[in-house]
Amino acid sequence: MSQFILSGFADEIDADFKTQLSGLNELGIGYIEVRGVNGSNISTLSAEQIIEVKHQLEAHNVKVSSIGSPVGKIQITDDFNPHLDMFKRILDTAHTLSSPYIRVFSFYMPEGEDPSLYRDEVMDRMGAIVETAKGSGITLVHENEKHIYGDTAERCLDLMTTLKADHWVSAFDPANFIQCEEEVFPKAFDLLKPFIKYVHIKDALADGQVVPAGYGIGRVEDVLRTLKADGYAGFLSLEPHLGSFKGLAQLEHTDWVDSLEQGGLHTFRIAHRALLDILNRI
Repeated sequence: MSQFILSGFADEIDADFKTQLSGLNELGIGYIEVRGVNGSNISTLSAEQIIEVKHQLEAHNVKVSSIGSPVGKIQITDDFNPHLDMFKRILDTAHTLSSPYIRVFSFYMPEGEDPSLYRDEVMDRMGAIVETAKGSGITLVHENEKHIYGDTAERCLDLMTTLKADHWVSAFDPANFIQCEEEVFPKAFDLLKPFIKYVHIKDALADGQVVPAGYGIGRVEDVLRTLKADGYAGFLSLEPHLGSFKGLAQLEHTDWVDSLEQGGLHTFRIAHRALLDILNRI
């Protein structure tokens, strides 16, 4: 039987962590994908600050679905060793916060160059990350993202099959595939279906602008209907991107970001309602 568990990037509600958690409480969402905490990325927090995050989670009765880390969001030509050290700290963070997942990426490619030229280096680096997490009890979810090696469905599949491991799976993001001019359903979905263990709920128009689930061309309803029929049991993580929030400009290097009004609980609520409408239909 299918079991969809709702989570979300609550830093889109507010930079303040307590306000994020209060917003999730108001919407009845019991999980969070932790990314921004009081204006800082989760990867930059001290051990003491992580303990405070844990206390706030417990006070609001919210659990962590995933650490929304920036691992793999550097240039493939950048020094890797400090980045691997950061990943080791994030593993500790995941353990402290009882997170079953860590979201990762597969490195930005030099602009205008063929990603295949960097495949071996990508596999070496991602392989080191996967190996470091081996035996930790934490699963790494690779997110398809613009301009990284794993931005197309084929290269995501390459990552999944080359580095195959029980703790190495796919986080499926429909909007990101649209922004890479990929067909979400059935093409990308069918290619990655055996590896999809986490889903980001984000839809987009043909020009790449993000819209609520079901209002774009990402065929989100078809994706979720098929997952439900297949007995998917896992998280659906809301990543609305419907309004501006602290850190958005660093996540989305596109012109439409500049036109967004300030986001908050009101835009998060819109994204949440759109998802619930789909779930009620399927």
